[in-house]
Amino acid sequence: MAGSEAGPGWPKILTLGEPLIEFNQTDPARPQYLQGFGGDTSNAAIAAARQGANVGYLTRLGTDSFGDLFADLWVREGVDCRGVIRDPAAHTAVYFVSHGPQGHAFSYLRAGSAASRMTPQELPRELLANCRWLHVSGISQAISATACDTVFAAIDAVHGFGGKVSFDSNLRLKLWPLDRARAVIRATIPLSDLFLPSIEDMQQLSGLADADEILDWCFAAGARAVVLKLGKDGALFGTAEDRHRVAGHQVEAVDATGAGDCFGGALLARLAAGDTLARAVDYANAAAALTTLGFGAVAPIPRASEVTAFLQSTANAS
Repeated sequence: MAGSEAGPGWPKILTLGEPLIEFNQTDPARPQYLQGFGGDTSNAAIAAARQGANVGYLTRLGTDSFGDLFADLWVREGVDCRGVIRDPAAHTAVYFVSHGPQGHAFSYLRAGSAASRMTPQELPRELLANCRWLHVSGISQAISATACDTVFAAIDAVHGFGGKVSFDSNLRLKLWPLDRARAVIRATIPLSDLFLPSIEDMQQLSGLADADEILDWCFAAGARAVVLKLGKDGALFGTAEDRHRVAGHQVEAVDATGAGDCFGGALLARLAAGDTLARAVDYANAAAALTTLGFGAVAPIPRASEVTAFLQSTANAS
C-alpha cells in the first residue's frame, strides 16, 4: 500500500495536533519572556524536519498574526503545510513557561483554539494515504471531543493505507481528568505501532514507579513496541520479548521544554530513514539532550549534523 511506499512528493511522516505560540521565562527572578513556538506535535514535526525527514503537519490555525507566525515558521523549516486549515472563527493557542526549583511549569490560553475545532471530515486522505508514520499525542485527544475523534479517525485511515502510528501519551491533567485520560490513552495504545510515553506520564497513568514494571503495564495494555523516555536518565525500550536501556547524556541543561517532543521527532526521522529501533533511540536520546541546552521548545532543536557530531564526540570520549 501507499503507506509503505511513500513517493518523494509526499511527507513520509505526518504529525497531528495543536501548535501554540510560546512565551518562555528567561529569568526566574523577573517576568521576562522570550517568544517562541510550541505544541508537542509541531515540535516533533520540526525536529523530524531538522533531521532531514520529509514531514507534514495536520492542524487548524487562526487567521490571526500568531497563526501567520506559525505558517511562516513551517515554511522556513520545510514542514509540508497542505494539511493546515486556517480558521477565521477561532484563535491560535498560546502558552507561557515559567521556571523554578521544581522545574518548568506551564500556563495555557488554549480554550476554543482553532486546533480544538478539528474534525474527522477535514482529514486530508491523500496525505494520510502516502505517509509511512503518523504521530499523534494525548494532548491532541484532550483538547476537545472532535479533536479526539479526529485522532482516532486518522489512526484508522493510516492503518488502512498500510502506514504506521506512533503515540506519545503527553499527559496534561489541566486538560482532562485522570480517569478519562487513562481510558482514552489505554484505548489508543493497542492501536499504535509505537508507544512513546515519558516515565512521569506512566507513573500517573499506571500507579507504578519502576521503569521495567511500567513497560510490563504497557505490554499488558496492548502495546506492540514501547520507548519509555526517562529524561536525563535516557530511555528504556523494546517489545514484550526483548528490552534494552540507553543511558542519558550529561549536559548543562537550561530548559527541558519540548525535549520529549524532539526525542519523538528525531526517532521517527531515523525510523523513516530505515534505522532499527535501537539505532533510532540512540540518536533520539542524543538529540533530546542537545535541545535542553537552550530556551524554548523549537529554537534549540539540533540539526542532523549537530547530533551526529555529538554522538561521535561521546563515542570518542568513552
